[in-house]
Amino acid sequence: MSDQFSIAGRTFRSRLMIGTGKYRSFQEMVRCHEASGAEVVTVAVRRVNLTDKSKESMLDYIDRSKYFILPNTAACYTVDDAVRTARLGREVGLSNWVKLEVIGDEKTLYPDVFGLVEATRILAKEGFVVLPYTNDDLITARRLIDAGAAAVMPLAAPIGSGLGIQNHAALRIMREQITEVPLIVDAGVGTASDACVALEMGFDGILMNTAVAAAQDAEKMALAMNRGVEAGRLAFLAGRMERKLYASASSPLTGVIR
Repeated sequence: MSDQFSIAGRTFRSRLMIGTGKYRSFQEMVRCHEASGAEVVTVAVRRVNLTDKSKESMLDYIDRSKYFILPNTAACYTVDDAVRTARLGREVGLSNWVKLEVIGDEKTLYPDVFGLVEATRILAKEGFVVLPYTNDDLITARRLIDAGAAAVMPLAAPIGSGLGIQNHAALRIMREQITEVPLIVDAGVGTASDACVALEMGFDGILMNTAVAAAQDAEKMALAMNRGVEAGRLAFLAGRMERKLYASASSPLTGVIR
């Protein structure tokens, strides 16, 4: 299906973005990336070997001619840590794009939205393309856009929980009200139907990691996610039928034998 979308002037064919953590091996990660059809691969700057060339690095297994690397600031709990981590990712040549995370709670991994807005403003002024991971609150999303976010990435559920979309109403409101930047659902996806629903709701894309990496057969789940995203997007473009309380016969009465 030819259906592209753009972030900060860069065009992508696949609406599925995928992570690099928790796989059983780098080889499995490579197979999952291929099966997913993703073009964007996220890398946690603080968890990857960037300097010691004598040691194996996750980056050795990412073909940069095929995948666009999106550095992220996972495990950053302060504005200062997040900003310094983003700068490090740019300095070592990963990208001037950043999936920005400023975590506010260790148990839920919910974002610190106040710190997130501040960090977004700082990095956007420094020329970064900022994609902040945030909650499902419309007002927070607007503040992030005002601060310079190139896209907004609301969570479906807590990171790594696999619960799927927990607050459909909030995400639906956000989707209806925000059209000036792409919206990419991030975190909490558990299976292909979750991805399908997110795209059916009209979201521009979805990012996932644990749902694939922690599956019993990660490669098959990556393929399932690929197809779920495509099905959801196609359903959104097709436009679902109106919901009705009562039955409506699918066969007309004209010409019925009496």
